[in-house]
Amino acid sequence: MTKILLTLHVLAAIVAVGPVTVAASMFPPAARRVPARDGAVAVGTVRLLHRICRVYATIGVSVPVLGLATALAMGVLGSGWLITSVALTAAAAGVLIAFVLPRQEELLERLDVEKPVEHATTVRLAMFTGIFNLLWATVTVLMIVRPGSTTGA
Repeated sequence: MTKILLTLHVLAAIVAVGPVTVAASMFPPAARRVPARDGAVAVGTVRLLHRICRVYATIGVSVPVLGLATALAMGVLGSGWLITSVALTAAAAGVLIAFVLPRQEELLERLDVEKPVEHATTVRLAMFTGIFNLLWATVTVLMIVRPGSTTGA
């Protein structure tokens, strides 16, 4: 059962978190490229990137759920690397929910009424997106390296 849970956990991470990190990273430059007038196609692209982030973030809830089920099956719930990973995952989710998605929505609202997008706004969004991506990259490294692990990997 552990191998099945681990497989599902890794697949969920690849399928759910991967698209969010890529789409969120593409959003700020795509928003900057929208022309002030007649940018319907470009706004559509930005809207699609935001939708990808929202939908796959929702699907991404399965990643920590499956991860915790896997950790329980492996008997490593008290491991430091796992506790740190859970905390970093929660931080990444917090950054996505509190900073990335709302700022994407704000930019879309501005673009919908054909207001120009301020460069500083997209830079801040890119910074929060970078923090989100860095947190996920750190979690990935912890999941692979598992410092202090006694599971034999």
